Amino acid sequence: MNKKRDIKQELSYFRLKLRSFMREHHPERLKDTEFITARADMALAAYCDAVVQGFSHLEAESMASEVLYQGLHFSKYDTLISVLENEFEMELPAPLPEKFARILLSNKAVQATFDKFGLTDTFVTSGQYDRLYTELTGTIVLLIESNKLPTVRQAEEASPK
Repeated sequence: MNKKRDIKQELSYFRLKLRSFMREHHPERLKDTEFITARADMALAAYCDAVVQGFSHLEAESMASEVLYQGLHFSKYDTLISVLENEFEMELPAPLPEKFARILLSNKAVQATFDKFGLTDTFVTSGQYDRLYTELTGTIVLLIESNKLPTVRQAEEASPK
């Protein structure tokens, strides 16, 4: 067996696993290849250490996953999707929330709203999540109004019956 090749396969496994997770939950960070590489390296090291210490491959995989996803459990993207799907369901039917959320991630007003809160892995259960959710809803309403963004409801109301 080629040890070097096995390590490269493991590394690429953790990198692919992290990229897939980030594509779904942190699309704004997908271009941060330095972070992805460093985190995949850390996960591989945790996996190897656990195996050397006698843990099963399944246990080692679990330990490596903890390292791989640390600090990534709260997602701005998922939060925006939740707000858009729940509060703007009539105005922005699927697949618009996913497209609009990606745009909103780079908006300064939306970023300023997120920056008011200490976002951690456990933020959703912190009691501050509801306040963030409400503030994001208000920010999005203001963005739609101030930029005169068309919504489905507006288009329906404007069309002759």
